[in-house]
Amino acid sequence: MRFTLNGREVSFAGSGARRLLDVIRENLGATGTKEGCGEGECGACSVIIDGEVVDSCLVAVGQVEGSDVITVEGLADGGRLTALQQAFIERGAAQCGICTPGMLLAAHALLEQSRRLTAEDVREGLAGNLCRCTGYTKIIDAVLSCTK
Repeated sequence: MRFTLNGREVSFAGSGARRLLDVIRENLGATGTKEGCGEGECGACSVIIDGEVVDSCLVAVGQVEGSDVITVEGLADGGRLTALQQAFIERGAAQCGICTPGMLLAAHALLEQSRRLTAEDVREGLAGNLCRCTGYTKIIDAVLSCTK
């Protein structure tokens, strides 16, 4: 199986039924993607597949043949943090780190759709991602700081 991971073509020669989450972490070394619940309920394992935010624990690697997959490692440009990643740091939106990669990817996709967001838009856009450390206020503030 071949697909693009963070702008680089990769291949995997194992079972197409393996979870994308496991292949990304164990075989391709992109460990920023986290496993939270393993049931598609928490969003910790979120990746972007062909422009859509998806829980990688629910996707078989065979399903991404020929697709473009982005993990949290793919957001930074040459190791330089994006404005969104910097906002998460500056506003204390990243705490234990389990939800942060999924939150960043969901927020990134949301900001790609529209830069004119309200707090309610952000809440709705991040609804599939659970955080057990914050009250979401700092996360929402970080995302809103990147709107125009």
